[in-house]
This record gives sequence, structure tokens and C-alpha cells, in this order.
Amino acid sequence: MTLKLDRIFRPRPRRLQALVAASSLALLAAQPPATAAADELRGTGDLGVVIERASGRVAVVDTSAREVLERIEGLGDLSHASVKFARDGRFAFIFGRDGGLSRVDLLSGEITHRIIQSGNSIGGAISQDGSLVAVANYEPGGVRVFDSQTLEPVAEFPALYEDKNGEEQRSRVVGLVDAPGNRFVYSLFDAGEIRVADMNREPGAAPPENGKAAFDVTRFTDIGKKPYDALIGPDGRYYIAGLFGEDGLAMLDLWHPEDGVKRILPDYGRGEARLPVYKMPHLEGWTMAGRQAFFPAVGRHEVLVADTADWSLADRIAVHGQPIFVMSRPDKRQLWVNFAHPDNDVVQVIDTEKREVVATLSPGEAVLHMEFSPKGEQVWVSARDSDRVTVYDTRTLEEIARLESESPSGIFFTHRAHRIGL
Repeated sequence: MTLKLDRIFRPRPRRLQALVAASSLALLAAQPPATAAADELRGTGDLGVVIERASGRVAVVDTSAREVLERIEGLGDLSHASVKFARDGRFAFIFGRDGGLSRVDLLSGEITHRIIQSGNSIGGAISQDGSLVAVANYEPGGVRVFDSQTLEPVAEFPALYEDKNGEEQRSRVVGLVDAPGNRFVYSLFDAGEIRVADMNREPGAAPPENGKAAFDVTRFTDIGKKPYDALIGPDGRYYIAGLFGEDGLAMLDLWHPEDGVKRILPDYGRGEARLPVYKMPHLEGWTMAGRQAFFPAVGRHEVLVADTADWSLADRIAVHGQPIFVMSRPDKRQLWVNFAHPDNDVVQVIDTEKREVVATLSPGEAVLHMEFSPKGEQVWVSARDSDRVTVYDTRTLEEIARLESESPSGIFFTHRAHRIGL
């Protein structure tokens, strides 16, 4: 078959060419220059916030440029503030100690919504589907759940329990995390319980009453005395609560909740000598690496290593002071450790393969928190009393940037939005 190429590639008539050219010019004139449009656009995956606790504000930072983009004021008491991110990474939910819950737009630098939802709160979580934000409250004790778009109330779970005299009391809530299956898991400090709230509603369920829906809550009682903090593993299976009132840890297997709560590492804690504890370690700073778990000893100058197959203690690594956070680089090869007062001007780096300290760094006075970039090539370290954030290259361990920041504490990057429990 012979193709008539002149019909396929026949040039356009001159008049048609002129019309096309005119239309193209008009279209270009209606559009802003490409460079201007590009300057107005920004992704959110490279952003984060630094809590500036003394000023009631957060600094929005660019982790690649290593610079502060802007500061957002009016966020209340941030003395123990924490941050969670919406799924798109654009909105940060900031939980203040004064019971304030604020929704901040990282791109516009505006507070889109702010409510005072309790008298004293201690952190929160975002549901698996991103539609709900929950807050753990000390006063009044319980968990309140809100719509993540509007901060309208969705549910409330009072932390009610009976004391030893049979009287109804309300417990402080700690260790609130998100779990697979659109669940929230939390601990009751005064009651010695773990509770699991299932936020799923069956199709055709009755509409909410007074703007609040009813959800199922499962209770696990007698888990141990005074659970003070908790974590959930990166796969969302195990919820582990630390116990302030006795040694050991309480673990709930969320794959098999019917098995109840088990005690693991029964000697973990202050021990028979009841060592002085200057600050309880944060369990969210634990590191799970393969079959190993690295975590801070309570009151001791040690990082402990456990075998997660049976939760037996495998090793002790001597460190500079009482560790608070034991945080891993994303590839799990390094641990970065900070310490309680009076040894809180130092950060140490541990090689997880050798199980030994390989570097001791001095980022400033009163180091409070650390955060790795998404793939771990840098780590940001806040030094509250030195009013600065120091950025290190995790390969060379050299300082690569220093940002001025007034009383910085928590550092949170948007990649947390896609990790369970963070």
C-alpha cells in the first residue's frame, strides 16, 4: 500500500497558521511568566516546624535550604507542645499545654483554626485516614476528637474509672497514638489502664447526637502502676507503655488484643535502689532496628538493647548521662542520644552495629530534641538555652548550619505525616 505523505504532512494554510499564532500569543499574554508562577509554588515535603516555646510561636523551616521561612505567632502555652501533620503535609496541628489545638497552614503562614478544648493537654494524634485529630487531656482527663478540616467536635472519651474506694474518678491521659484500622490507643496514668478507641462507624449507623458520634472503646485494666508515656512500633502492631510506679513495661499486641496486656522487660525502671530520675525518658524516642530495640534506661547512664523476639535484655551501652531520646537515623545505622539535666549540653552518636559511642557533640545548652531529614543525611538539634538549632551532616558528623531560634524545643518535619505513631 502506498501512503500519500503529502496528505499526512501537508502544511497548514497560511491563514490557519496566522490564527494559531495569534491564539498562542493571546494565551501566553494571559499567563504569568513561568518563573513568576514557579516562584509562587512550593511543595510541603521539605518543610517542618520548630517550637519556640517561650514566645508561643513556631518557626516554619525549609530542610534543604536550612533556613527559617517565617514565624507564626499566637499559639499559646507551648511549654510541652507537640505537632502532627495532615496527610498532605500542608497543615500542622499544634497541641499546647494550655489545652489549645491550632491548625496552621505552612504555606500561607496562617492559623486557620484554633480552639481551647481543655484546661491542660499533653499531645495528640491524627487518624489513619487523616479525617480526625485527637487530643490527650490532663484536665479534664480524657480524649477529645475533632474533624481535622474544621476542628468541630466529633467524639469525647472521658477517662473515668473507679478508685480503690469505689468512687468514680477521672484520670489523666498519656501516650495517645494512632493505630491501623482507624483506631486511637492511649493510657490512663491514674487508673493503670490502656484503652483502644475504634473510630469506624458502620454504614447506616445512627446519626451523631449533639454533634458527637458514639464509638467503641475497649479497656485493658490492671496493666501496671502509673503508665507515664507510650509508643507504637513502626508497623503499628505493638503498643508499649512505660510504668512510673513500678518496673517493667506493658505491651498490647494490636493484632491479638484478645490476649490482653503482657509485661515485658520486668527489670526496666529505677530498680530496687530507686535511682533519682531528673526527667523521665520519652518512649517515642525508642528505636526499633530489625530484631533489636534501643531505648533509654531510667535513671541510669545507659542505653539498653532488647531482643524483640522475646523482649529479653541483650546489652547495655554506657553513655554520657541519663538519656531522654534515643532516636535512629532512618537507615537505623546510627542512634543520636540526648540527656537530662545537668548533662544536657551534649549529644552522643552510637553505631548500632558496634553498639558503642562513636562521637560526642556539643550543640549548645539544654538540648531538648532532635529530628532527622526524611532520608537521614542531616539531623537538626535544638538547644533551648543557647537559642539556636544546629544542623549536622550525619555522615561526617560536622556542623553544616546554625539557625537562631528563641528557646527552641520540639522539631517536627512533615514526613512524619506518613509514619504510624508520629
